[in-house]
Amino acid sequence: MDLNTVTEVIRRPSARPGTHWREGDAWLAGGTWLYSTEQPGLRRLIDLTALGWDPLVPSAAGLGIGATCAIRDLYAFSPPQDWNAGALVAQSCEAFLSSFKVWNSATVGGNICMSLPAGPMITLTVALEAEYELWAPDGSSRTVGALDFVTGDNRNILAPGEILRRIDIPARALRKLTAHRRFALTRLGRSTVFLIGTRTPGTSDLLLTVTAGTTRPVRLAFDAMPDAGTLQESIDAIPAHVWFADPNGTPDHRRHLTKYFAEEIRRELTDRELTDGGPAWHTS
Repeated sequence: MDLNTVTEVIRRPSARPGTHWREGDAWLAGGTWLYSTEQPGLRRLIDLTALGWDPLVPSAAGLGIGATCAIRDLYAFSPPQDWNAGALVAQSCEAFLSSFKVWNSATVGGNICMSLPAGPMITLTVALEAEYELWAPDGSSRTVGALDFVTGDNRNILAPGEILRRIDIPARALRKLTAHRRFALTRLGRSTVFLIGTRTPGTSDLLLTVTAGTTRPVRLAFDAMPDAGTLQESIDAIPAHVWFADPNGTPDHRRHLTKYFAEEIRRELTDRELTDGGPAWHTS
């Protein structure tokens, strides 16, 4: 879609963009949402891709992801063998409702900042206990937990002119055992629910992340693997107003799916063990 209200595009912003932020500005990375709908209040675009942020920085500390990293590049990433949760990266990328054009242009940061319930980069980074580095127009920065960033459907904690610069996923989370479940009305459709469970190797803990079915991510944490009843009660305790409603599902439908898939995840992670340095599957 043509953005006929835009009068200026900043192609080469300063290394620390945002100093001269003003009403009517918008950050431009992939632009897949900006160009998909009318933007009557938009006057100026500030191109972030020219800043050359490193897309992916693996290290002993974990994985750093530049906010302008394209989904295609994240999908192509080969994680180290000891990152048991590495498979979640590709699985979350595959959860996008997108054409090949979007797949090649959309960015990790853009998906997070859109803050939609079905944003798979939100699911991935919350489940893996990531932190976000945010840059403010005054030159300051702050770090927030991924869980605290999204506050509702298309709402987050970003202040005007503030920007998501980087996502950091800790190595300890990447070494966890994982199980995930996702439901959509069609094979390549938008997620109705998307759940990820993680378990620390050698322990019986459980971290369950609930997204897509709720307006913001919900985390259920247990020091020891809960029994089926306790897990169901924890899901029932999610406030009614947090469950999401749209053409892909009612709140009751999404709650039902969440409880069903959460139990499958609980059983899967209960049965799973590490053998020979890698995960092994046991079925009964």
